[in-house]
Amino acid sequence: MDLFDLTGKKAIVTGSCQGLGRSIAEGLAQAGASVCLMDLNPVCAAVAREMSAGGLAFEGVTADLTDRKDLERGFLEAVGKLGGLDILVNNAGMQVRGDAEEIELSRWDKLVELNITAVFELSQLAARQMIPQGGGKIINVASMLSFFGGFRCSPYAASKGAVAQLTKACSNEWAGKGINVNAIAPGYMDTPLNTTIINDPERNREITLRIPAHRWGLPEDLKGTVIYLASGAADYVSGAIIPIDGGYLGR
Repeated sequence: MDLFDLTGKKAIVTGSCQGLGRSIAEGLAQAGASVCLMDLNPVCAAVAREMSAGGLAFEGVTADLTDRKDLERGFLEAVGKLGGLDILVNNAGMQVRGDAEEIELSRWDKLVELNITAVFELSQLAARQMIPQGGGKIINVASMLSFFGGFRCSPYAASKGAVAQLTKACSNEWAGKGINVNAIAPGYMDTPLNTTIINDPERNREITLRIPAHRWGLPEDLKGTVIYLASGAADYVSGAIIPIDGGYLGR
């Protein structure tokens, strides 16, 4: 359907050399977009070439999103390679687990820099590109922990709560300028970020029993919703936080 066609659109996806980000990037490219992977991984360009072998359009830029100058440098390089920007997906993030009273502030600082400050800076940079051209799409990656507190991951929960509120705040300012700002909120996903609890038989079983779909999510489960939010089909959707969780939040 033409409503979901992204042909000619130019997208940046952060944290996209593996896991959820890679699947999101693949989905956007499969819908017709040219996609630049932006990742800390130094082999990002090689990953982009590998992904392009299937006939889809990928570029790759290595950037440290916890370094504000390098973030801006990487963003501008990505826009230059694409020849513009229509879609930004703020996917890059990290997890810190531990008892709240024991977590070092240095670990908190690094997580907050990546999970929320970088999201804001990249969104600012994207908006400066998108406002003069009449609009664009910004898609943030929130979490189920945007809705509740979780357990032994207080810095992550705080940052993902902030992502949800930032999404709404930026939508309030930019929707009238043609920029749709939304977020997806993945549930329990079978990715390296969750290795600790995946490998804990009791916790894994407890989580799976609560999910109405009776399984953990897979990276490809995000593709359809992201394509929708990036497309003309979602032109009147802004400030939304959409759970992709197999029904977990409804229990």
